[in-house]
Amino acid sequence: MRNMPHSAHLMAPAPNTNITLSRRNTTKAAKTMTRRSGRLQKRSENSPGQKCKAKQCNRKKVQPLSKLQCEKNQLVHEDASRPCALIETPEKALRDDFESGYIVLTSRESLLQPSPLPHFGRESSEDVWVKMVVKEQNYRHSKSFMLKHPRIQPRMRSILLDWLIEVSEAYTLHRQTFYLAQDYFDRFMLTQNNIEKGMLQLIGITCLFIAAKMEEACPPKLSQMAYVTAGTYYEHEILQMELIILKALCWNLCPETAVSWLKLYFQMTSMNSDSDLLESQFPQDAYVQMTRLLDVCILNINSLDFQYRVLAASVLCHFIQQETVEKLSGLSKEDIQPCVNWMAPSAELGSRFGRAELRDFPTIKSEDRHNIQMHTDYMTMLEAVSQKEANSQFPTPPNSTEKTLCPY
Repeated sequence: MRNMPHSAHLMAPAPNTNITLSRRNTTKAAKTMTRRSGRLQKRSENSPGQKCKAKQCNRKKVQPLSKLQCEKNQLVHEDASRPCALIETPEKALRDDFESGYIVLTSRESLLQPSPLPHFGRESSEDVWVKMVVKEQNYRHSKSFMLKHPRIQPRMRSILLDWLIEVSEAYTLHRQTFYLAQDYFDRFMLTQNNIEKGMLQLIGITCLFIAAKMEEACPPKLSQMAYVTAGTYYEHEILQMELIILKALCWNLCPETAVSWLKLYFQMTSMNSDSDLLESQFPQDAYVQMTRLLDVCILNINSLDFQYRVLAASVLCHFIQQETVEKLSGLSKEDIQPCVNWMAPSAELGSRFGRAELRDFPTIKSEDRHNIQMHTDYMTMLEAVSQKEANSQFPTPPNSTEKTLCPY
């Protein structure tokens, strides 16, 4: 009809056809009203208080793939939808405010300490600080998830995260994107049991896919994420795993990551009294050195023994005075010192590998290039750190000439 000439649309019907057309229209309208009334009647019958057997029969449930071995790995939707537990710490109580949707922190430690954040224009720095600390308490991560997966070794996690860093650099993803994926992975593994090692790549790339959609303005496509697995997994498998992970995490996807804490601390160190906190004012080259140390540490399973803000503060302690870091972070020396001591071998070996290079990316502006996740030979650095830690546990005894005689 679109290609017909205009005169064809304007052709008048025969004189005796007007009554027939009006009757047809009336019959058609009556049928339409009957259908609408039938749909309205069905809607009233299927009210929230009643059951709809027809909908339940027609609804399609997402069935887990046989390749995922969900029955063995307990990745079915019923298990994945279990609520995440909160961290139970002494003298801290978290109360859910269901009306507002926020979680109120009633912590003696956090409320007594003043906020280290500078004064904001309209927002209260104390409120912002409390909300950040609340996130730190609500998003649980622990290396104890290894006990739930006997077939997975700590080195497998390191290899997976190192590969995710490579993928992040290949697609010029931000550092926050990778650290979100790392947080999703560790928290998801804490909710599951007996996951096979062959599924780690699928879980890892799905976590990165979710993180990219949360952080990036132009996230990679699903086909690109499936492509980097070299045909091991397909697009529909990533989508199905995405649903499982989101339900397991209870859709809590906005943690304060270790790199976000580090960037905040370093920004507070570099800013002047009249400058704005939201504008980056720290040197990019120094920030890249800090993030490389943080990357090496986050690949180590023992980094999950510490909170993200403690981990970031400990990284900063290896570049500036610890007293300054304590004021910026609001943490005491007792909170930071164990992590600083654990991080010392990584910081020492990092200097031996030379300074981290600040790279240029064709599609990234120069003022944002330090925020792009970059990859280096992290596994070699991590193995050197592990070797040094093993040697420190069994120190070599001194020579007989170096031993001091006991005066008694």
